[in-house]
Amino acid sequence: MISPRLVKGGIVQVDPVTGAMARTIALQYNPDTLTRTLKVQGSGDTGDRSQALRLTGPAVETLKLEAEIDATDRLEFPDQNPAATQSGIHAQLAALETLIQPTTDQMTANHALAGAGVLEVLPMQAPLTVFVWGKGRVVPVRITDLSITEEAFDTHLNPIRARVTLGMRVLSVDDLGFDHRGGALHLGYLRGRESLARGAGSPPLSQLGIEGV
Repeated sequence: MISPRLVKGGIVQVDPVTGAMARTIALQYNPDTLTRTLKVQGSGDTGDRSQALRLTGPAVETLKLEAEIDATDRLEFPDQNPAATQSGIHAQLAALETLIQPTTDQMTANHALAGAGVLEVLPMQAPLTVFVWGKGRVVPVRITDLSITEEAFDTHLNPIRARVTLGMRVLSVDDLGFDHRGGALHLGYLRGRESLARGAGSPPLSQLGIEGV
């Protein structure tokens, strides 16, 4: 019996101008849970009753998941997995850490500009980070927090098992604009949610125990 191919969740970093893939990170094991929180953006939040039904933009969505990274299986075959044998899961953890830090080249360049007397040194530009959770959920995000708990080590104190908690904020067209590559991704994501909502149907009011509203 052939098992179906398991699709993995992960993160892709993209050049926002050219669309070139800078890095792809696939989660080793899909998390058991994905927590989503949506906070409404409404004019009525100001207390003005005439604006109670008006929305000022898409809901602010945050995501949180906990992933596992484990080198145990690879360490059983050291000849086939020299990187795991030499450094455990350091490489996988480092790849996640690079999502939230500027590169050393960027920091050095900005330091040189400041040293040369440039009055306005712009903040360092990061690639567009995209969270992928199946075909129906491809969203631009900003990593808001990253927590790593290393749980086991080899004889050289390289981590070989860890739990990673990842917090993300979905970037909307309010953040990126309609003409930005990430803004287009967010609009596509919202259209997909609208399509799914239409498929949920609309049961009669009698199921709610009432005849009208």
